[in-house]
Amino acid sequence: MGIDVGRLEQELVRMSEDGAQGKEFCEAIAELAGRGRFQELQGILPSVVFEELSSRYEQNPAIFVREWGELGRKMQQGFVAHARQRLTSLRRPLQGSSDDPEPAWKAIQRALDAGENELLRTAIALELVEMIEPAAVRAAHLRECVVGVECSDEAERYLDEATRCYFLGLFTACAVMCRSVLEEAVKKRLPVKFEGEIRRRYRNTATLGNLLHEVNNNLIMTRIDPGFPRLANMVNDTGKKAVHQGLLSEDEARSCIENARSALELLLRG
Repeated sequence: MGIDVGRLEQELVRMSEDGAQGKEFCEAIAELAGRGRFQELQGILPSVVFEELSSRYEQNPAIFVREWGELGRKMQQGFVAHARQRLTSLRRPLQGSSDDPEPAWKAIQRALDAGENELLRTAIALELVEMIEPAAVRAAHLRECVVGVECSDEAERYLDEATRCYFLGLFTACAVMCRSVLEEAVKKRLPVKFEGEIRRRYRNTATLGNLLHEVNNNLIMTRIDPGFPRLANMVNDTGKKAVHQGLLSEDEARSCIENARSALELLLRG
């Protein structure tokens, strides 16, 4: 039986809501207050907090119990949305401070979550589950990259990161990393006698475009497959577009990573 991603997501939401940060805390306060055992909280809560709650409890016990029970329900019902908001706030610039005060239940939930990171853990888990199906479809579009000689550790790590970016929908980052894959691989593939000359000519800052220029002018001496420069130049162009012209589409990223993998195979045919 295969993995039911929809069911997995539903189960995560259920688990998150059942164990919502602060829900049990609020329910415990409401239950103790409702049973006339409010004073038992004195040894549990910080003295400042206990004194504040005690004052409110004494004003109207029934309203106090109802409000804390309601806070617990709000924490449970709004936990997933609050978790997603917490994660989003870390990924985007926040414009000033809002004039609207933060709801009490959110403030309490954030305070209780300090150091435990349940909000972030929940949001990240749900986001990753949502990525499963599209990532699997993207992965199915690729074929294995088979080379004849060993790839350098650096190029291998770049390829791994570029592929992961493509799977997860980070298309612009994917193209940038594809360019790094070929840049590192070409450096390792060039004959030793070219290394010193290229370092001097480009002052140790040779880009992929610079390296491809040298390869194209010395195909016979470098013994690199003549089909390599065309594919590599396409990767370089897409990578430059990603850096200088804006976000890429999924189709552009797919073409880029397919070209990078094919180019790497030609470069490392052995």
